[in-house]
Amino acid sequence: MFEQIVAASKGKQIVMFLDYDGTLSPIVEDPEKAFMPREMRAALRDVARYFPTAIVTGRCRDKVYSFVKLAGLYYAGSHGMDIKGPSKSCKHKKGNQGVLFQPASEFLPMIDEVYKALVEKTKSIPGAKVENNKFCVSVHFRCVDEKSWATLAEQVRSVLNEYPKLKLTQGRKVLEIRPTIKWDKGRALEFLLEALGFANSNDVLPVYIGDDRTDEDAFKVLRDRGQGFGILVSKIPKETNASYSLQEPSEVKEFLRRLVDWKKLSQGAPSP
Repeated sequence: MFEQIVAASKGKQIVMFLDYDGTLSPIVEDPEKAFMPREMRAALRDVARYFPTAIVTGRCRDKVYSFVKLAGLYYAGSHGMDIKGPSKSCKHKKGNQGVLFQPASEFLPMIDEVYKALVEKTKSIPGAKVENNKFCVSVHFRCVDEKSWATLAEQVRSVLNEYPKLKLTQGRKVLEIRPTIKWDKGRALEFLLEALGFANSNDVLPVYIGDDRTDEDAFKVLRDRGQGFGILVSKIPKETNASYSLQEPSEVKEFLRRLVDWKKLSQGAPSP
């Protein structure tokens, strides 16, 4: 896989896109404790020095930034509905500094309302956790007894019945409530490529690494463009639009390290 990606990048700018949970950090029972290992942060920081790099996550942008704490990256939170560029000057950038894009701003009061209603509605189910991700709401059921899953889903649907402008999708042990606007991680990827000045360019090789069902939107965009590679993080074979797979975050870290080492060598820089 690594050799094929490097070969395809000849004469092109690699742009890295990474999901957070299950890709850069291990999946944990408490989403508030999904911390990124120190070695992963170092690998990510090095990658961002050599390639434009974006985190694309279902999490609230501020929350994921508090986990990652790296200034030189793009952050696309709430499944790409909240995008901000690097907070320091970025040498990769061709377009405007500090991109900020929020295509679902009008939904903020509604999302807040739904969040409060869901907290109230689900508090009778032990282990259920409702997370306000600013432009979407996540209902985590990783710690809920399997016998209660159907009840929880029913409670979530009963709240959503009052809000036809919101839709329900499912990820890894999580129910996601999002605005019905045509926006997802795939659209966010296209927006970021455009912001970087690569809108209709053949001189770019996007690489997107993710582990969740919502990442399939980005994998599909790359497949439809016939450009770049999607890499699914999964221990079990799944139907996917990704071109390759890695088993777990530790393999993602090794992939990122190899990419940096290759780039250093290709530039003739001495390795530390």
